[in-house]
Amino acid sequence: MGGPSPAAHAEEGGAQATGLHISNGRLLEANGNDFVMRGVNHAHTWYPDETQSLADIKELGANTVRVVLSNGHRWTENGPEDVAGVIDQCKENRLICVLEVHDTTGYGEEPAASSLDQAADYWIGLRDVLAGEEDYVIVNIGNEPWGNTDPAGWTQPTVEAVRKLRDAGFRHTIMIDAPNWGQDWQGVMRADARTVYEADPTGNLIFSIHMYSVYNTAEKVDDYLDAFVDARLPIVIGEFGGPADQWGDPDEDAMMAAAERLDLGYLAWSWSGNTDPVLDLAIDFDPSRLSSWGERIFHGPDGIARTAREATVFGGGTGGTPGTCSVGYKVVGDWGSGFQGEIVIRNTGASAIDDWTLAFALADGQVIRNMWGGTPAQDGASVRVTPASYTKSIPAGGSVTLGFLAGRGGSNTAPASFTLSGSACSLA
Repeated sequence: MGGPSPAAHAEEGGAQATGLHISNGRLLEANGNDFVMRGVNHAHTWYPDETQSLADIKELGANTVRVVLSNGHRWTENGPEDVAGVIDQCKENRLICVLEVHDTTGYGEEPAASSLDQAADYWIGLRDVLAGEEDYVIVNIGNEPWGNTDPAGWTQPTVEAVRKLRDAGFRHTIMIDAPNWGQDWQGVMRADARTVYEADPTGNLIFSIHMYSVYNTAEKVDDYLDAFVDARLPIVIGEFGGPADQWGDPDEDAMMAAAERLDLGYLAWSWSGNTDPVLDLAIDFDPSRLSSWGERIFHGPDGIARTAREATVFGGGTGGTPGTCSVGYKVVGDWGSGFQGEIVIRNTGASAIDDWTLAFALADGQVIRNMWGGTPAQDGASVRVTPASYTKSIPAGGSVTLGFLAGRGGSNTAPASFTLSGSACSLA
């Protein structure tokens, strides 16, 4: 995973973003807010009548659900009307929706598996359903799309599938599963991740590692995830299991702890209906009957209930409830090629706000050069500000003021929205 940093490529993608997007190795919402997936997988294609499941998953605290679909190659195809209904249910339940084609599982080793090219064609057939859903939907091209036979053969079909979707006009964040039945135990995705990433002209691609018995120690978990983070390449644990099986005993505690340490997403396998019921989080799709595996995922250390934060597109976030902050933005002085700005953050809630992060977007290519009262990090249009020591705490009813100098071009439009630690603020 050596080579040049993908920062410039990511910045290009961020500038083109219309919804969820990748910037500097992180998954962001359209407003620049960092979004960390915390959720589970749900086998919709095999249990299409379990329509209550998304509401139940949300009620337990998840902010994301990965939904199993079929392109009709191996199982019954989920058509446009069905997929549109799934997306509507995700939005109704304030869940980010990761949609995946499961028929690709084990391609090259599983004779019945679909190719990634066939999966890409399926997504193109759903183009009208998916258009405009970039804020809410991530497209996972194919589940575990290569077995253990010649895993190096995974790279080029993956590149071609990504390009095919981009050529068809898809602007969504695309999720890429690893070979070796998703576990990448031979390191092909780890070695070729940058090649695949650079093939995406938008830079909006996130890798997904599936962690089961191969990842049975903290050392193995940390080594794999740290490699991607160090390279500033986006990654999520798209599936993982905890219960021991015939192949070994996965270290789910290490996986969840590493995800929390690195602010990475995780999606546990799976809600209910597994062939091996030891992996059922809920017994018989009943949220009141969580298995020990389900209790671990939802209520244990680093679990969903403790760490999940709702996407700000639904009004949620990481800093308390919406409506507890307001932000005022104004230009203090302007000399054509640059300007001085001021941002006032007011705490309109009943308790103090500590150690905040302010996020917003500068729409006209403005570039912040210097700031006092906080430290800015800008990538394309997206700006994230962390506080100085003397602005770190905002008492109830109080405010802090940030000042900055910035360069600009012809226009100088003010940001349209702000979030404070993930929560939407009103405009003052």
